[in-house]
Amino acid sequence: MIVRPATSADVSVILRFVRELAAYEREPDAVEATEPMLAEALFGAVPAAEAAIAEVDGEPAGFALFFHNFSTWTGRRGLYLEDLYVTPAARGRGVGRALLAHLAGIALDRGCARFEWSVLDWNEPAIGFYRAIGAVGMEEWTVQRLTGDALARLAGRG
Repeated sequence: MIVRPATSADVSVILRFVRELAAYEREPDAVEATEPMLAEALFGAVPAAEAAIAEVDGEPAGFALFFHNFSTWTGRRGLYLEDLYVTPAARGRGVGRALLAHLAGIALDRGCARFEWSVLDWNEPAIGFYRAIGAVGMEEWTVQRLTGDALARLAGRG
């Protein structure tokens, strides 16, 4: 198994993994991203995110998509994992752990104070795995989100 930075040649694989992840998370029709959108976001003039690909026997077996956030309390940036996905055939083979270890190394190399992500509250296998590697749930925090009409209204554009 190897974990490597994604390249522009991986965009179609990344989009396939995003769609498979959406299906696993019970939102198969929610993916709006296209290959050109991901190519621009990951490899355009001003990348919004980065990705890593895990390969087993030369075949893509999973990916992690991440970006930097910032903590005013620590005065340092952090690494935020947006998506982690391992194909069903590769689960239980250390692929997820290898991807997370790769990102943890990036976080340390870049002087990040934190490595964070969210997990669906019903995804017990993932939660158990995260606890086993030492991750701590932020029980007092909840994610807030504005999209669509609510976002436009708040901006005074709707």
